[in-house]
Amino acid sequence: MDTRGVIERYYELANKGDWSAWTDLFAENQVMDEQLAGHVEGQQTLRDMMTGFPDMYARFQNVPRHIVVDGDQAAVVSHISAATHTGAEIEADVANYFRVEDGRIVYMSNHHDTVPFLPVTAGA
Repeated sequence: MDTRGVIERYYELANKGDWSAWTDLFAENQVMDEQLAGHVEGQQTLRDMMTGFPDMYARFQNVPRHIVVDGDQAAVVSHISAATHTGAEIEADVANYFRVEDGRIVYMSNHHDTVPFLPVTAGA
């Protein structure tokens, strides 16, 4: 899969809530700098982290608004619409940077305002 295909699949699987297949898009030695989760290294660490994701959100959608691909790099501007199990609504604009090698995400960084996510992080 080329870089655009990987990125499109990333959002497709996230919006389906298929976190196992979503995690498969990452290389075993992946590195992620995530706004809320911090620095995450390794596919298995990411997989373990994502098993708790459905417990945090009753609904989660991350819809790309603009995708730019340049070789093995991509930048995506998207919008997250989510809700917690207690009914708190979350709306946030997001910017993600990806580096893809051999059809797998090797690096990703996630950038957004953390305030909309207080209903999730305050309980953590």
